[in-house]
Amino acid sequence: MLRQWSVQAPGEPEPEPAGEELWEQEMERLCSSQEPVRVLPCAMVDKRFIRQLREPEGVKTSCWQQWRHRRQTAGRRLGEAARRLAQGCGLWEGALYEIGGLFGTGIQAYFTFLRFLLLLNLLTLLLTTSFVLLPLTWLRPPDRGPALNFTLQCPGGHQPQTGVPKFNNLLWNVLTGRAFNNTYLFYGAYRAGPESSSIYSIRLAYLLSPLACLLLCFCGILRRMVKGLPQKMFLGQDYRSPLSAKVFSSWDFCIQGQEAATIKKHEISNEFKVELEEGRHLLMVQHQTRAQRACHLLTYLRVNILIGLLVVGAISAIFWATKYSQDNKEESLFLLLQYLPPGVIALVNFLGPLLFVFLVQLENYPPNTEVNLTLIWCVVLKLASLGMFSFSLGQTLLCFGRNKTSCESYGYNACDYQCWENSVGEELYKLSIFNFLLTVAFTFLVSLPRRLLVERLSGRFWAWLDREEFLLPKNVLDIVEGQTVTWMGLFYCPLLPLLNSIFVFLTFYIKKYTLLRNSRASPRPFRASSSIFFFQLVLILGLLLAAVPLGYVVSSIRSSWDCGLFTNYSAPWQVVPELVALRLPPPSQRILHYLGSHAFSFPLLILLSLVLTVCVSQSQASARAIRGLRKQLVWQVQEKWHLVDDLSRLLPEPGSGDSLGPESPHSRGSRPRSFCPGFPCPGSPGPRAPRPEPSLEDPAGLRGVRFPARSCRFPSGSEL
Repeated sequence: MLRQWSVQAPGEPEPEPAGEELWEQEMERLCSSQEPVRVLPCAMVDKRFIRQLREPEGVKTSCWQQWRHRRQTAGRRLGEAARRLAQGCGLWEGALYEIGGLFGTGIQAYFTFLRFLLLLNLLTLLLTTSFVLLPLTWLRPPDRGPALNFTLQCPGGHQPQTGVPKFNNLLWNVLTGRAFNNTYLFYGAYRAGPESSSIYSIRLAYLLSPLACLLLCFCGILRRMVKGLPQKMFLGQDYRSPLSAKVFSSWDFCIQGQEAATIKKHEISNEFKVELEEGRHLLMVQHQTRAQRACHLLTYLRVNILIGLLVVGAISAIFWATKYSQDNKEESLFLLLQYLPPGVIALVNFLGPLLFVFLVQLENYPPNTEVNLTLIWCVVLKLASLGMFSFSLGQTLLCFGRNKTSCESYGYNACDYQCWENSVGEELYKLSIFNFLLTVAFTFLVSLPRRLLVERLSGRFWAWLDREEFLLPKNVLDIVEGQTVTWMGLFYCPLLPLLNSIFVFLTFYIKKYTLLRNSRASPRPFRASSSIFFFQLVLILGLLLAAVPLGYVVSSIRSSWDCGLFTNYSAPWQVVPELVALRLPPPSQRILHYLGSHAFSFPLLILLSLVLTVCVSQSQASARAIRGLRKQLVWQVQEKWHLVDDLSRLLPEPGSGDSLGPESPHSRGSRPRSFCPGFPCPGSPGPRAPRPEPSLEDPAGLRGVRFPARSCRFPSGSEL
């Protein structure tokens, strides 16, 4: 320890002057350093000694230093509290620990992902409530505000829909959203007076809140994606941590309970399964010939073409179902047509992966290739189905590619939809409700009866059927689809995040029950780092899918003439130039106009190019530093081998001088000649064989090493 360096033990020789100088220099460096004591790589006793050296007794610090120390301590504690809050306030910690121990870190990452989505929805709801709902409740004007004064000219005397429910059933109206048409759940209930007579702009807050929520969600997902990158992306494709490190360092010796010990055993076993599976897959890839690779490439092309045709057919079915549902709302099958698009989307997303798996299994792919290929096409199908659903709604409501009188006059189908924003919000509301009801129904009407039948009946068929396999990619895609629908409805249905928060909270317990009671673990283990990266990648694709239509609607589509906040504007974004002209002085207006002009794009492009160049240069420098550190690690290992070589030459042979009797030939033949192969004992005949070179898989180079069975004495803690 540091204090023991300054105290001379009795009977020891005087310390050398060079050692005293080095110790004094180290003490001066530690005392003058501004680095906090808590981050120093020292023992707790040494940290107390360093703190006493920095603040000796009898010396009073100034008020400024005391205040600065208290501020740093408060800031550190506040940061730790914020990190605990960001991790979910300890929500579901016990359940996550149990799931991770029993089913591996990949399945645990899925439930952690659910908690992350819950936090995103609560953050979105908090922003919407703080900047829109509370000010609107406080500053809401008594009148409805001015509206456009004109009458619709519809062909054939057709009048627009008034939004009155056609089917007077409370439960059905709740499921379709018609019971909440006049509430703050949908866009049409939000109204405000003129901007010139208002202190707080409700319109600007309503416009910027969805954009700010999407931006914050994007930053959070991107941070989590970078944090969850697989380790091999930074250390190289050939890097693999040795299994010996997991064997000797995986156990937690603080565990005392039997249940916790059992969970830890399952966790270690799952980690070994992941390592062995990845090693087997790597060996299969390395032993493939060129002919096998060419054959696999042709098979990939054939299977991908067939699956692509199925995806195109599924997207076409979604398009025609949505169009037929919107064009035949006056028919007698109105009740069934309300849920026709969500039903078709659910059917496509259920049958599509099954057909994909069937086509892939016909080609006898390896398990990893089969899962990855099916996974990619499932992602494409999920996102493409939502994209086609949005496009079909736009074609019906906003007349994309259609020539109608109302569309030419008002910019949307005003004769059929008096408030098209509410219609879009209702469709997204129904899609969110239907996804959750489908999850509940599949759990308790399919998985639970299947488990009961398998447990109570015997036979080859029931043994083949077995319990349902907990498919991690399918469950992730289902929850990402619901979150994407929520993001798509931020402008049309501002309180949809509240509904989705409830659904995510209940989904956690439903999926936990399904995993622990009704399902069996997947035979292919998933690594947590790759699972987290895949989850965030699919989620960020869903975010982009939701942001593109929202940006187009906000900037280019005319709002409804008789509902909502933007009745007097050609597009919702037009409120921004109006507020700039009303609230800002002329110099600020000129600055903003310049920032929004084409002349500013050239300096911005140059600036972004410089930033990109700096980032690329920094990444290349970091890669060179990583390669240098890896070489330095190998050099240090080689230096240790030289030290072991010298030690093996200095140590005497066991039984050479302290033997009490004659040595038997058997004992001499069985005695180890050296510490390891390549390091012979002194006096051994013949040249020395080359010792094994250290590698990245075995940095210490100790694979195959046999140490002599001689007694060793480990130093005590004080000697260390």
